[in-house]
Amino acid sequence: MARAVCGGGTTWGDVDAATQQHALAVPGGFISHTGIAGLTLGGGIGWLTKTAGLSCDNLVAAEMVTADSRIVRASKDENAELFWALRGGGGNFGVVTSFEFALHPVGPLVNLGLFFFGLDDGAQALRFARDFQATLPPAVTAFLAIGLSAPPAPFVPEQYRFKPGHAVLVVGFGSPEEHQAIVAPLGKAVTPLFELVTPIPYVALQQMFNDSAVWGTLGYEKALYLDELSDAAIAVISEHVPKKRSPLSFCPTFTLSGAYRTPDDADTAFGGSRAAGYVFNIEAAAPSRDLYEADRTWVRNFWDAMRPHATGSGGYINFMVEADEDRVRASYGEAKYQRLARIKAEYDPGNVFHLNVNVKPAARAA
Repeated sequence: MARAVCGGGTTWGDVDAATQQHALAVPGGFISHTGIAGLTLGGGIGWLTKTAGLSCDNLVAAEMVTADSRIVRASKDENAELFWALRGGGGNFGVVTSFEFALHPVGPLVNLGLFFFGLDDGAQALRFARDFQATLPPAVTAFLAIGLSAPPAPFVPEQYRFKPGHAVLVVGFGSPEEHQAIVAPLGKAVTPLFELVTPIPYVALQQMFNDSAVWGTLGYEKALYLDELSDAAIAVISEHVPKKRSPLSFCPTFTLSGAYRTPDDADTAFGGSRAAGYVFNIEAAAPSRDLYEADRTWVRNFWDAMRPHATGSGGYINFMVEADEDRVRASYGEAKYQRLARIKAEYDPGNVFHLNVNVKPAARAA
């Protein structure tokens, strides 16, 4: 198995640039300037989740510095409990200075189908996309950019730039001809405002949403897991998406299937159900304080309205800004949280590493 060893300060852009020279990739996120450390320790959902699993599923070993300055290595054969905890338990246990990942054959070209639908046809488009993605072959994955404002990109007709709508993106790893045939129904069932079907470098795919998360942007987000994108949930989306104010705010929604479901829930510390169908994130991103405050309220109201359609009150910890203890416990589940707390007590009994989605150390027996 090919492997990549990365320092803790590496970004996914750094990893992609190095591994794509050999047509290999580590499953990462979908913003290339994100650091590998935080994303991996919290899970790591992106374009390769369906075909290769989460970033943390592909972690082979890690080196960590503890609060009392010990250097420890974690793998399935060394400090196995810590290794379990690092795959989803966040930055609760120490400073991870080195990550060793499994690599997968990817690229250098992949295939993209992007279809952008206006809000007037939004509910119909989401219902079709929901049913369509369930029919995709194992090597083809879908992503929903719900409430996205169309970017000022060359492929976007000028009259639609900054217009809010829903984008359905389908990524495949076969031939361009096969991909065109696979995505063709998306352009026929509901008429998109525009579409783009093309081969694209994998590194460009990884950078496609970078402009939605530029440094210095004010941000706030809350996420939920959905077993399904039901008609009732789509009705809530149709009600709340038009209320956003910032063009950068939207709902990145990842479909969860394939290799994501291969591990059992107990195999790693990852805080999401392996049976969930979607992770639905409501993200406020704004260049100014007034837009930020307006869309922070939008996120909270939207989340409250979506909550009855969700799998519990927990969420993906990498999309968690307000990490109160109740939501952290709900995200991990009580059994997994208690196991994490025991491991926390071993490696960070004083809770030095608490500026995170925090797991408090279990009280030691007298």
